[in-house]
Amino acid sequence: MQSRTCIAMATCIPAGSGTLQFTVTNCKGNSCRKTALVSDAPIARFLRKDLSWSKAVSKVPQTHRCAFSAASLGKNHKLFKVISSCKVDGHTRCFDFSVIGSGIAGLRYALEVAKYGSVAVITKAESHECNTNYAQGGISAVLCPSDSVESHMKDTIVAGAYLCDEESVRVVCTEGPERVKELIAMGASFDHGEDGNLHLMREGGHSHHRIVHAADMTGKEIERALLEAVINNPNIFVFEHHFAIDLLTCQDGSDIICLGVDTLNTKTLEVIRFLSKVTLLASGGAGHIYPKTTNPLVATGDGIAMAHRAQAVISNMEFVQFHPTALADEGLPIKPTKLREKAFLISEAVRGDGGILYNLSMERFMLMYDERAELAPRDVVARSIDDQLKKRGEKYVLLDISHKPKEEILSHFPNISATCLQHGLDITRHPIPVVPAAHYMCGGVQAGLQGETNVKALYVAGEVACTGLHGANRLASNSLLEALVFARRAVQPSVDCMKSSNLDLTASNLWPRPTVPLSNITDKILSMTKESRTELQTIMWNYVGIVRSTMRLETAKQKIGKLETKWEECLFQHGWKPTMAGLEICEMRNLFCCAKLVINSALSRHESRGLHYTVDFPHLEESKRLPTIIFPSSTVNSTWSSRQLHKQHQIVSQHI
Repeated sequence: MQSRTCIAMATCIPAGSGTLQFTVTNCKGNSCRKTALVSDAPIARFLRKDLSWSKAVSKVPQTHRCAFSAASLGKNHKLFKVISSCKVDGHTRCFDFSVIGSGIAGLRYALEVAKYGSVAVITKAESHECNTNYAQGGISAVLCPSDSVESHMKDTIVAGAYLCDEESVRVVCTEGPERVKELIAMGASFDHGEDGNLHLMREGGHSHHRIVHAADMTGKEIERALLEAVINNPNIFVFEHHFAIDLLTCQDGSDIICLGVDTLNTKTLEVIRFLSKVTLLASGGAGHIYPKTTNPLVATGDGIAMAHRAQAVISNMEFVQFHPTALADEGLPIKPTKLREKAFLISEAVRGDGGILYNLSMERFMLMYDERAELAPRDVVARSIDDQLKKRGEKYVLLDISHKPKEEILSHFPNISATCLQHGLDITRHPIPVVPAAHYMCGGVQAGLQGETNVKALYVAGEVACTGLHGANRLASNSLLEALVFARRAVQPSVDCMKSSNLDLTASNLWPRPTVPLSNITDKILSMTKESRTELQTIMWNYVGIVRSTMRLETAKQKIGKLETKWEECLFQHGWKPTMAGLEICEMRNLFCCAKLVINSALSRHESRGLHYTVDFPHLEESKRLPTIIFPSSTVNSTWSSRQLHKQHQIVSQHI
């Protein structure tokens, strides 16, 4: 059966109700009684046509902001109780804050909230293995006197095909410079010019030089500085190799509340439950729904899928950004000996620094598509390259920077130069073979201006979030900036929510624990899962790529539906249970979920805007300049990828 979702333009879903009693025990062994709500009735749905984009979360009638009755943020830490890290049992840990993800958004947030409580940073692999670490270009911010916030806003909105939320854009562009200065104060080292000022690059879609960078390894430098600060912070506990399985949610009247997350320690194969008053989801994107992506292997859409299963609102998933210039291995003098796990990115800054795109006949082609040529926004450049490849039957195009001084090339792009040289290509003398690759999800979990979601105590920041900043297409180097700004904006409401929380964090037995299957079960299904993953990626690339059509999208929906059914049948025939957890199987579950969200969103948009281009509706339609919003419907008869492993509990919180 296909998973069922409700898709609409700026609409929302209320929840049901019922009652149940239960008893829980806190860290000190004290017992308390609370009232819970239980309902098996399907979720009711309704539409609101007057819901504005950036305010959509806070205006939903059933969604209430955390009560800010406690004292405001300040230095007096005695104003509220801080729960230090403690074990309820061998497999349960309690924290004030849980952060899922160790990229720029998660770490920056953790460093701030650690001033007010204990923090668990939960990361899927090593702490540095995230999209941030591979970001080459830099951070865009207005730091030059000749630049302005208004100019940055205009560039962002134009690149976003006028679907951006203006309030979100203003917030990011205004607060961005201060967030960058904070990074520098924390020890992040960026390139400076001969005059001693920050060296600012210009990239596609930008009207000014405003890209702060550390050569072509900006993300790596930011991650280094943040991780160093995190390691030295006694209130932050980092849990590497902990894969997030599902969010722990319950229902309090009309509110859905997040109380933490179940994880799988992929080294010990133990299920570890994290209970927390506040959870930040900063788990990155879903690049691996495609076979060619610049994202690391960890980017399997886990956060978006978990949030969707937890009934969080999802928005704008049709807008998948394909970076125009990933290194095309087919064109290298010395081919890689094995298939890359992720495509190697050739930074936007190469074109910003004067790089020119040619087809294999050395004909410059971008001026045929856009007067901005190589400095056009990414969606335009990616479609132009795609058109050239299809018309000419070629596998890649060429990006040439060799006309620039050798010293300048090596200084600005040392990582790109060294990587290409390993494969026999000297970029100071020869053009670089490039091809588009899946790069960034502009959609995600819908967030308000403080990173809040429609699920209480659940905040989002970074690529997993859809804040309205990017609209239909992300402007180059705006992603790291957005992560910094929204991670910081989520701090105060998170702390206030933590202080006012009356929920007992030791309610560890409210949900049945996921189980880890015996190896004889997983051995039988891992090969099938690997084949299904490759097939799903191929379907997405062939039918839900840079240029789309209704027929191809419908074909993708049908093919993926059949593939998922076949995969699930294989799982359960070989002894898998719906409450079991394993890394590869749960990743596949999340990939299916995210792929369906992208397809359903794309089918609902009957126009071409930004990153979503369809031959059936090739023009912009002003009447359709609205976000695509997905709400979960009843999980009855839905697929495993669309359901939480545990049954959601309903409670009414009372003062202890």
